[in-house]
Amino acid sequence: MTRFLARRLLQMIPVLFFVSVIIFVLINLVPGDAARLFLGEEAPPEALASLRRELGLDQPLYIQYLRWVGGMMRGDFGRSFKDNRPVLATLLQKVPVTAELTAAALLIAWAIAIPAGVLAAWRQRTAADYGASATALVGLSIPNFWLGIMLIYLFAVHLRWLPASGFAPPTEDLGRNLRTIVMPAFVLGVVLAAVVMRQLRSSMVEVLAADFVRTAQAKGLAARAVLVRHALRNAVIPVVTVMGIQMGTLLGGAVITETIFAVPGLGQLAVNAIYTRDYPMLEGVVMTSALAILLINLLVDVVYSLIDPRIKLAGGRS
Repeated sequence: MTRFLARRLLQMIPVLFFVSVIIFVLINLVPGDAARLFLGEEAPPEALASLRRELGLDQPLYIQYLRWVGGMMRGDFGRSFKDNRPVLATLLQKVPVTAELTAAALLIAWAIAIPAGVLAAWRQRTAADYGASATALVGLSIPNFWLGIMLIYLFAVHLRWLPASGFAPPTEDLGRNLRTIVMPAFVLGVVLAAVVMRQLRSSMVEVLAADFVRTAQAKGLAARAVLVRHALRNAVIPVVTVMGIQMGTLLGGAVITETIFAVPGLGQLAVNAIYTRDYPMLEGVVMTSALAILLINLLVDVVYSLIDPRIKLAGGRS
């Protein structure tokens, strides 16, 4: 396990390097001038030149890139163009918010997808199967922004059960935290639930037709034992893979969802950084998201070995 983790962590370094190059190039290809945005269109050329020197934008792009990467290697992500705050300090404030939102979305997705997927596979070609498949298709088709607006209208404006926007840290007010997180988490969780349910249903149908499941049924085991102890455990490995892949989509969806619900996480921070041409902040957000996705993929591989002992991390799969 130790060798596997060390090897995978070392493999992340070239990936993060290429990600950093792509991020830096794309951000600097975006039309617009950060100095002109801050000072206004009527700012004199001397003031613009002075601000560019202060922000380091007057230097060649390769020098800007090397300074940025060198700073990150020392734990210095630079300072925000907007308010001159350290980027790393801001990221450390926003990461827990997005992490909580993502964790809540995962719980909602599991709560919906696992029972629906198992029921659809167990009762395949019945009304339950068709209903679950149709519901999953609807979940995949509904845009995040539309679903978020509809939830706000129903539960915040019409019923007045939940706040329309905002966020309360769980350490300050747990009750308000749950009320503010439930709608954005549901918006993110619905799409993930639809993907996971379809994959789980497909995998369960294949496993339920296997010889070892028929043997367990022939021995007289209860349906619950056959489903949970035999079928579900073997069917969940492809689902774990899909969930690892979908984490990137989940973080991408958080950009829209956090903006709609005014959740002060990484997604809202990225949108504000784009509007204000805050290059260091945007670069820090994207690099943090890339690192999170790589770590999640590493966690998925570790979970494989916990679900199926036949999978050996250090020496490959047997």
